[in-house]
Amino acid sequence: MAAPPAKIILASTSPRRRQLLDQIGVPYDVLAPAIDETPQFAEKAEQYVIRVAAEKSRRGQDLHAGNFPVLGADTAVVLDGEVLGKPATLEHAIALLTRLSGRSHQVLSAVSLRVKQRHWQALSVSTVSVRALTIPEIIDYWATGEPQDKAGAYAIQGRGAVFVDHLSGSFSGVVGLPLYETAELLKQAGIVV
Repeated sequence: MAAPPAKIILASTSPRRRQLLDQIGVPYDVLAPAIDETPQFAEKAEQYVIRVAAEKSRRGQDLHAGNFPVLGADTAVVLDGEVLGKPATLEHAIALLTRLSGRSHQVLSAVSLRVKQRHWQALSVSTVSVRALTIPEIIDYWATGEPQDKAGAYAIQGRGAVFVDHLSGSFSGVVGLPLYETAELLKQAGIVV
């Protein structure tokens, strides 16, 4: 009989990351590490997501006195090298989705795992193509409440899926936690998924 998987600490309050860990059967406790997620001056998008994921796992390790592995992650929607944030208003969502409309963009999802003094990281890069969108459908989408806490103002795992013309890469990475990369990091730490 196989041993049960080891419990980890998820340094994120994202419900999507919790659902993805549930999907692959990894038990976890949640910590909410407060970190500044502001991009640094001249920081490239790849550097940004890797740094933020690492800061989340480091802060999670600082907050948790136990010996459990700590997993941090960060996901960014990137268009023309610019990290697009989460919309604060309807007008902001219209601006974001209008920029994505009829174009392809990248979704970068970094994972950081710390166990005591050891640290592993991985980066998933996906390309998402969005069909041409109209202002009325963006307004209707905003009214659902779904885009209000999503990078780039859409959720590929929700109603926003109807906007996605093509995906090349990791679906789970676009959602917020690339499961292949996460499982590989856990395996390196001796945690079988």
